[in-house]
Amino acid sequence: MVKFLFIFYFSFFIFHFSLPPAAFALENFTTAYDVTYTVNENGITNAKFDVFLTNTSSKVYASSYKIILGFVNIANVSAYDPDGKINPRVISTDNEVGIELTFNKKVVGINKKLPFTFSFDTTEVAQKQGEVFEINIPGISKQNKFTDFKVHVKVPSSFGAPSYIKPNIKTKNLDFTKEQLGESGISIAFGNKQYYRFKLAYHLKNSHVFPIKTEIALPPKTGYQTVTIGNISPKPLNIRQDGDGNYLAQYSLLPGKKIDVIVTGRVQVVLKPKKETLSPQKTKQYLAQKPYWENSEKIKELGQKLKTPRAIYQYVWQTLTYDFSRVINNSPRLGAKEVLLNPSSAVCLEFTDLFIAIARSAGIPARELNGYAYTQNQKQRPLSLVKDILHAWPEYYDQQQETWIMVDPTWANTTGGIDYFNTFDLDHIVFVIKGSQSDYPIPAGGYKPEGAENVKDVEVSFSDPFEPQVSEKIFADLPKSRSATTIITPAFLTNAGFTIIILIIATGTWYLLFYRRKR
Repeated sequence: MVKFLFIFYFSFFIFHFSLPPAAFALENFTTAYDVTYTVNENGITNAKFDVFLTNTSSKVYASSYKIILGFVNIANVSAYDPDGKINPRVISTDNEVGIELTFNKKVVGINKKLPFTFSFDTTEVAQKQGEVFEINIPGISKQNKFTDFKVHVKVPSSFGAPSYIKPNIKTKNLDFTKEQLGESGISIAFGNKQYYRFKLAYHLKNSHVFPIKTEIALPPKTGYQTVTIGNISPKPLNIRQDGDGNYLAQYSLLPGKKIDVIVTGRVQVVLKPKKETLSPQKTKQYLAQKPYWENSEKIKELGQKLKTPRAIYQYVWQTLTYDFSRVINNSPRLGAKEVLLNPSSAVCLEFTDLFIAIARSAGIPARELNGYAYTQNQKQRPLSLVKDILHAWPEYYDQQQETWIMVDPTWANTTGGIDYFNTFDLDHIVFVIKGSQSDYPIPAGGYKPEGAENVKDVEVSFSDPFEPQVSEKIFADLPKSRSATTIITPAFLTNAGFTIIILIIATGTWYLLFYRRKR
């Protein structure tokens, strides 16, 4: 089964008119669109726009029409009106392509209509990613400017039924109204599973005059993903699993020793999570206050007011604004309390922290996920550590469904409201789960020594389908931790930086040294 993604952007609709001396206003015309996207199995999509331009004034008429598209690559552009073929003029810049049409027939007279059509082919609309095709149809920002705006999507029968449509609209035919498009648009997916392979690098160093022990976090099994570890080199002393389900591989380093640990494996990601029973003890743990998940008076007030995960999700993505400069300037992590004081400057960790803090205040178990997120458009689906494609998002526990539900208020904000609540996607891979602590474990990509910030430590690509191993077999050839060890952990540093943890053994006790890298 496959999945397709349609992405269309209409940045501006600009009218060029031949006018009499009298004043002109755009209100003198109305427009209605009927758009059909026809997807071929090779990914090339034909976009056909049937436009109806109506003159509501007897004093003006339209002689031309110009549309700026969000595509860079278009081909086979054609256009016509009732009097025949129009020779479209394609206008290209570095960031956008426009089409300008000069009509054969002018719209003269009140209530006179001019229907015209233009079409083009593009490879930017539909793309196969691994085992999945995805379709993204953009919304329209000024709906009141259009009397109607209909969209029809046609796909090959071999695609089968969609695995999801965002927003969650039940429809047999892929036909959408102006209201359904909204400002955020519609995403359609074909395919229920995605497969990835990964190669992760962890850089460890002992700068002390005595031996130390440290540990690295391996991608865990979650309700949405199963993990098969192919190889760990060098092999760890042992593997332990913490209370959140993370696998932690432990290493011993002699004085002055450096090692680069390379971990390879594969991940299967599914849309619907598996059930997981949450004990009363775990429930209490996932309601506790932690650094960055503070229960301030404002957060208590929001918890009492919002009450449900959906309301909290809506509040977070609509209240905060993603600040791209935070990533560039290596700004520190703010946490829930602080970001409410400056809601216009948030990145994914603040969206996540605020959701968790409000949810826990409302009595809803919630925790943080760090990991890899596949994105083709970092403006719409940004990442907080671009070099290693790292991202953070929250999940909450649904008592009725008995499962953890992932949501992404960050991408809801940056995409203008695409639904990451009712239906998630197949683009997120979890590297660590943070529930009992807000600053530990550290995800792959965060084990960078000073001066190596530009080294790429996370490599993820699509994989052929495979049958995941059961969890008991993943580390069958590796030693297991013989006894539980209490590890003291520091506060995790920033929204965009990671803290490298070095655990020191001295006189039989675990101590901790760490250094931080801000970004």
